[in-house]
Amino acid sequence: MFKYPSASKPAPAPAPSSPFAESDVPSDWAMPAGQPGADAGASQGFFGGAEAAPFETPSAAPAVATRNVLNSDVSVVGILRFTDDLLVDGSVEGEITSDGELTVGANATITAGEKNKIAVRTKSAIIHGRVTGDIVVSDRVELASTAELVGDVTAAKISIQEGAVFIGHCMVGAAAAGASIPATPTKKGGKALSKNDSGNLLG
Repeated sequence: MFKYPSASKPAPAPAPSSPFAESDVPSDWAMPAGQPGADAGASQGFFGGAEAAPFETPSAAPAVATRNVLNSDVSVVGILRFTDDLLVDGSVEGEITSDGELTVGANATITAGEKNKIAVRTKSAIIHGRVTGDIVVSDRVELASTAELVGDVTAAKISIQEGAVFIGHCMVGAAAAGASIPATPTKKGGKALSKNDSGNLLG
């Protein structure tokens, strides 16, 4: 039987020469320094070097103290004392006293008691509603455009917005905050009088 001569396998093509000599190739070329297998027991990052510390969620900020609120459906008769800041939107008959800031809301009605001329005695007061009685503060009184004040004011500073109603007189200045409030002058018929900045009576 005739046999075809077996074809010889072509010789494998020589591998392309590397631009680096054998001696130039580092022994750990396939395992860069810093990989887990290169240095056992060392915690390394992806590109070598120490691995960054895990991200920690910052602790929550401390809660901000909220202002005390006396809602519009609350009525108080007597002396109302508070420590920090108070928003009154209801009605108070008596005296409000504190070393903090008082805000009288637009719906609020503050009336001094029968035996007490002073309705508000605080560090500062912002009036949006109606106050009948004297106000004594050691810092600042602000009468908003919706405020109605029938009484005297003793304060270090006062601010009166356009539209505010103020019947009474005021003593303003650093020395006035602790001074006693003189009686409001009246004329026949019981209508309260006020004074302008020059001290003249206004009808």
